[in-house]
Amino acid sequence: MPDIFKRTLCLQQLTSLPLVLKIFSLLTGMLVGIDSYGQAGGERSFQFLNVASSARLSGLGGVNVSLTDRDVNFFVSNPALVGDTLSGLGSASYQFYVADIGHSTIVYSNKFKKAGLFTLGIQHMNYGTVMGYDPSGAETGEFKAQETALLISKSHQAGNFRIGVTLKGIFSGIGGYNATAVAADIGGVFIHPEEQFTIGLAVKNVGLVISDYSNPTSSRLPFDVQLGTTFKPRHMPLRFSITAYNLAHNDIVHNNPADVNAKEPTVVSKIFSHLNFGGEVLLHKNVNILLGYNYLNHQALKLENAGGGAGLSLGFSATVKRFDFAFSRMAYMAGKAAYSFTLSTNINKLLRRK
Repeated sequence: MPDIFKRTLCLQQLTSLPLVLKIFSLLTGMLVGIDSYGQAGGERSFQFLNVASSARLSGLGGVNVSLTDRDVNFFVSNPALVGDTLSGLGSASYQFYVADIGHSTIVYSNKFKKAGLFTLGIQHMNYGTVMGYDPSGAETGEFKAQETALLISKSHQAGNFRIGVTLKGIFSGIGGYNATAVAADIGGVFIHPEEQFTIGLAVKNVGLVISDYSNPTSSRLPFDVQLGTTFKPRHMPLRFSITAYNLAHNDIVHNNPADVNAKEPTVVSKIFSHLNFGGEVLLHKNVNILLGYNYLNHQALKLENAGGGAGLSLGFSATVKRFDFAFSRMAYMAGKAAYSFTLSTNINKLLRRK
């Protein structure tokens, strides 16, 4: 979130690899270099890009780059997570936050005969109506704030590897101040040919700010590198995901400046601040229970004298006939939570049926 908004709102092995992976490694290295030159340091804007895009992702803790399942929304996390089997799927998601803040996502994927598989998406964060204040604390009137990202993604599979690229056009409008940016996500995933085991890597939000809110501000994209794995033990109705994120940033441990008794973060705390844990209880092929825990969110959102379930998320997903439903609850303090809903179906099959 830009500084101008903060003043008025207090809230957030190369030679042996296939050719496709060589290209992926080269592009990743080049783009990381670009981001290091143009985006290093300072506060990050456009943070809505890091909000979980669907109820299922939210129920798994909010960060996942390795789950190759039936959810087309996961291309927002890693463009390589959508394969040909998801062609025709469309999905709509909405998250309810505090007050009238809401986040919506619409996604559609389709495989074309010559061009291959493409996925389109729209992310929109509406902050509602906000009261503005000047430096002296006097009210300056209400204003609206919202941010939108348009996404187009392409993925390609070669053997047990799949790579993908997502291009983004990003638009932010806050009380008459506007900013635009272009960015890209580059992702890859290894899919074990026999076991239910995947490894995913994503380099996210590499790009440039085209126009900023105002001359004194210097907005930066929320660049990140994420690495994770998803695995299901044999003969167990459980699936686990572990994702390391913020790998491009060293010190991300949350410290509460109001806590005068706060101790120096331990090594364990620093490590766990980079990890997101997700689990699924596979009750039936069409019904999953979702569990998630994000340590950094827990540290940042817990109350001073109680955790209040901050960082924990719960949810479920179910398939009923031609429709997939998902619901999740992500707690951020005692009695307060964000609720997410997702509805998905194969639009192509529905149209053919009609």
